[in-house]
Amino acid sequence: MLDSFVSFLGNTGIAALITSMKDAIANADNILAVIGTPLMLIIACVLLYLAIVKKFEPLLLLPIAFGMLLTNLPMFKDSSAILMHTDFFTNPDYMINGHIDIQRVLAEGGLLDILYLGVKLGIYPPLIFLGIGCMTDFGPLIANPKSILLGAAAQFGVFITFLGALVLGACIPSINFGVNEAASIGIIGGADGPTAIYVTKTLAPALLPAIAIAAYSYMALIPVIQPPIMKALTTKKERQIVMEQLRPVSKTEKIVFPIIVTIVVALIIPDAVALVGMLMLGNLAKECGVVDRLSKTAQNGLMNVITIFLGLTVGATATAEAFLTTETLGIVVLGLIAFCFSTAGGLLLGKLMCKLTGGKVNPLIGSAGVSAVPMAARVSQTVGQKENPSNFLLMHAMGPNVAGVIGSAVAAGVFLSMFAK
Repeated sequence: MLDSFVSFLGNTGIAALITSMKDAIANADNILAVIGTPLMLIIACVLLYLAIVKKFEPLLLLPIAFGMLLTNLPMFKDSSAILMHTDFFTNPDYMINGHIDIQRVLAEGGLLDILYLGVKLGIYPPLIFLGIGCMTDFGPLIANPKSILLGAAAQFGVFITFLGALVLGACIPSINFGVNEAASIGIIGGADGPTAIYVTKTLAPALLPAIAIAAYSYMALIPVIQPPIMKALTTKKERQIVMEQLRPVSKTEKIVFPIIVTIVVALIIPDAVALVGMLMLGNLAKECGVVDRLSKTAQNGLMNVITIFLGLTVGATATAEAFLTTETLGIVVLGLIAFCFSTAGGLLLGKLMCKLTGGKVNPLIGSAGVSAVPMAARVSQTVGQKENPSNFLLMHAMGPNVAGVIGSAVAAGVFLSMFAK
């Protein structure tokens, strides 16, 4: 009985914490070994605070933060309580010919290891796009096809940051950014978390924790980041422009649109079909009116389940060794640059369209060309209404916003077709 009790005490997290502290003191020259775990727990708690108290993208930031908390709790490596073994997905010794040993994951892995297969196998991001399609009205984009140009212009930050990451990797030896890493970082500029995860899990899996957290953090900070850029690049007169009401869109147009987009994307950029195809399937289910049960399931139950699984497992990959690196700092800085340039790209094209149409286009809707639906469109509405209380830009901004979702998926497909082995 006494031996069992001693064994129980030896397998507690407290014992593991004491052991890890001893190891850290023995390796005091490695600062990461000393402060890594406590610092990651603090970061996790800060993210939980932002999600719960500040309500910054709580649907994903909360499970990501809690996954980070779980994976950094002090537990023995051989404990059955371990939920996540990152070595199964990153260490070649645990793989078969460079590929995940799924049988080993299922036999020896914890709960989060098994759920993380949905990320590594590219299952969760397309399913999230399915739910987004079911919740999104493509009518404003169909009514004003020119707004797709604004969505395309807002991908400017993606490619600028791609080049910036390559330059940073070439200039700073401690930051190992090749074309794969640069492409994954650049996608942050699309303000689309699932797309960033979908690209990164293929091109640069080691950077997945930092890129996912950066992408969702900047998405949550849209109301903070975008307004100063919007005001800096537009005049008060431009922000006060009232746009004409959009034309009504027929049901036939709404049904035909997702079918045509899927065919066109498949013919030009096949690597984008997994994301764009699921987006269009969800929208078709919403608009056709004959599969309401499927549409409601995709936008509610399925979407919620996948969001939990995706956030929790991505957060669980954020160990101190993987997250507290110079690469992470570079990703945070480049991600912000990507986001700013994407916002600016949409705004500048919006200004050009304003000039060409004789002042009929409010440039503020260009900032909604980033992929964060519908948050970016709401920011355009809020900033425009502050300048002119009678101004209602929401539906006009939804056109570029939807185009941005498609644009970010297409940009992801371009990168995958160019760099994926």
